[in-house]
Amino acid sequence: MASTSGAGKLTLSDTVRTRFAPSPTGYPHVGNIRSALFAWLFARHHNGVFILRVEDTDVERSVEGSLEYILEGLRWLGMDWDEGPGVGGNYGPYVQSQRLHLYQDAARRLVESGHAYYCYCSPERLEALRAEQIKRKMPPGYDRHCRNLTDEQRKAKEAEGITPVVRFKTPLAGKTRFHDEIWGDVVFENSHIEDLVLLKSDGYPTYHLANVVDDHAMEISHVLRAEEYISSAPLHLMTYEALGYTPPKFAHLPMVLGHDRSKLSKRHGATSVLEFREQGYLPEAMLNFLALLGWSLDDKTDVITRDELIKNFSLERVSKTAAIFNHEKLKWMNGVYIRKLTPEAFAQMCVPFLEGAFHENIPSMDYVLEVLPLVQERAKLLTEVPELTHYFFSDQLNYDAKLLISKDMTAESTRKALAVAKERLEKLPGFDAQTLEAMLRPLAEELKLKTGQLFGALRTAVSGETATPPLFQMMAVLGRERCLIRIQEAIDKLAAL
Repeated sequence: MASTSGAGKLTLSDTVRTRFAPSPTGYPHVGNIRSALFAWLFARHHNGVFILRVEDTDVERSVEGSLEYILEGLRWLGMDWDEGPGVGGNYGPYVQSQRLHLYQDAARRLVESGHAYYCYCSPERLEALRAEQIKRKMPPGYDRHCRNLTDEQRKAKEAEGITPVVRFKTPLAGKTRFHDEIWGDVVFENSHIEDLVLLKSDGYPTYHLANVVDDHAMEISHVLRAEEYISSAPLHLMTYEALGYTPPKFAHLPMVLGHDRSKLSKRHGATSVLEFREQGYLPEAMLNFLALLGWSLDDKTDVITRDELIKNFSLERVSKTAAIFNHEKLKWMNGVYIRKLTPEAFAQMCVPFLEGAFHENIPSMDYVLEVLPLVQERAKLLTEVPELTHYFFSDQLNYDAKLLISKDMTAESTRKALAVAKERLEKLPGFDAQTLEAMLRPLAEELKLKTGQLFGALRTAVSGETATPPLFQMMAVLGRERCLIRIQEAIDKLAAL
């Protein structure tokens, strides 16, 4: 038996319908979300329909709360769905556990047509078979023990109270060919394809049956999924043909690997999409970065807006080469998107992180809007903002007094310079950045110091840091009273050296 999925360009009459079908067995891996993104972009590019379908038939591995986490991740990235949970649609229900009768009916039809059979093998027999195959260095797989049972043998098994599974009866010879939209023409020897389970003994389908039944019923035109599923495609195509269905077009997407070219995992850093939100990444940056994991606009463009992604996305630009998840590039890209934000938008995004760090020490939103523009150029993550701004929200400055002393200065000369600066600052008529600069620059010359020597001491005195936003703007936002108190504390620290 051979099945073929047609290739070719879309015509104006084609309606693109893609789907993302997560299983609520854990938190969404960025590789899964990348596949979902490509399906979403493809649908949006062609003014098609993007469907969300929940594949919850793996009851044993189901994790409570994971579906809500998956949906929240998609919402955070702005990947809206046209049909599915919370939206509805004409092809529902969109949760597989509510569609069991469809899979059971399909399995029955396959058995009746001779394309599948009932298997009564116990888990113990299958485990022993696998162990023996491994011992003999044979490829593990089902030995088709129940493939040719007689009616009498089947009745005897059923009389024992055994509830069978349904396995697909894979042809023992021939080839299955199909055209993949990324990989081109693909050929599999049928003799290498196992008789896999389609329907489990509990009446729940495996992925191999459920995705075929649902993709047909929901009129999916294109299946975009991970490269690892390409070996399952022949079985799926045989199942389509056996059920009399026309298969969709397939596009198997390149793998996403860690920096060491091994499968992306926790040891490479965050892998769940909402972990990146918690680490201070912007959804726009995350979406942009994920789109470049296996696709490119050209050979030079990295920063691409959502609208540009939708306008330009095509399967022709999807690579066959595995994509490398580069955390440093993502962090750089996030910094680019942070700098694009308006001060107001940046402040709104930072407030949850500031509140988590400083609690009641945030005076007002007006104050936040004065502080944050000073660090917006430096921040690459929203989680960095509390550390970059701590001296604006907390008066506990813990620093080594030696940091106050610049090159070619002593504790005593630094102390005296700060004392003079404090005295002048007390008498200054205003405390805006321009007034501060107009007074402090000439003061350095008067004290026979380089500006860097005086300004460095003042910077550390008022912030506890050696690298900060521009000194005069920082002091103006901190205010006269705070600056004077902190300069006096620095003078006292120097006196104690």
